[in-house]
Amino acid sequence: MKKIYIIAEIGINHNGSLDIAKQLIDVAAECGCDAVKFQKRTINVVYTPEELAKPRESIFGDTNGDLKRGLEFGENEYDEIDLHCRAKGIGWFASCWDKDSVDFIARYGPPYLKIPSACLTDNELLKHFRKYDIPLILSTGMSDYIMIGHAVNVLGRENLTLLHCTSTYPADLAELNLLCIPTLKKIYPDIPIGYSGHEGGLATTYAAVVLGAVMVERHITLSRMMFGTDQPASVEPQGLKRLVRDIRAWEIASGDGIKVIHDSELPIIEKLRRVI
Repeated sequence: MKKIYIIAEIGINHNGSLDIAKQLIDVAAECGCDAVKFQKRTINVVYTPEELAKPRESIFGDTNGDLKRGLEFGENEYDEIDLHCRAKGIGWFASCWDKDSVDFIARYGPPYLKIPSACLTDNELLKHFRKYDIPLILSTGMSDYIMIGHAVNVLGRENLTLLHCTSTYPADLAELNLLCIPTLKKIYPDIPIGYSGHEGGLATTYAAVVLGAVMVERHITLSRMMFGTDQPASVEPQGLKRLVRDIRAWEIASGDGIKVIHDSELPIIEKLRRVI
């Protein structure tokens, strides 16, 4: 079985702190994740002046703009992140919400560029992602099969991975609809299908792997009690350690689906089987 690619989504759970970001990178590396992921936005492009001016109390100020700007890393922070990830031997990339953000992250030569669910219908942005010879990941939250099919047609199928996703934080178990994973695998047999989860707990993420997800993404945090809208849908360090451990166990235990008699069973056959 091919190794499942495990992404620890830091997103905005660093709360604007490079130190917290580095701690989360360390956790992901120690747990055996393949990559960490951030969110990159050009604030004045992604949000309207009206949206930024809306009242919203946070640790950064009294408006939504204060919050968004406070959570956004720039070149100095990403330079540090790049160096830290290289030192820890873990990959990193980001979900890019606008063209300038795509250009910015692409400069670091990441293993992937991520298209967030919110941008799945933005044809011009989808085309911009393809300016770079970097594999793409497309999350499919807030979308139906027609929308997904259109996005795939715009992007093309080469070097593309689709992630089944439900875009609520935390997501209700009844809305996860994990059987979409095998359905997507049937619709797109030539495209890797994975899972981006925002639910509480770990069991459903294991189930996604059993159903055929070849890539798994979960938000991580130092503590779900920290400030931030994504924290309640995130996995703490001990949970991440168990998640990676058990996914790796599934990789070993899943086998190839061909029923055989193992050499280790031969002495047991001699001992216990009465008719051969």
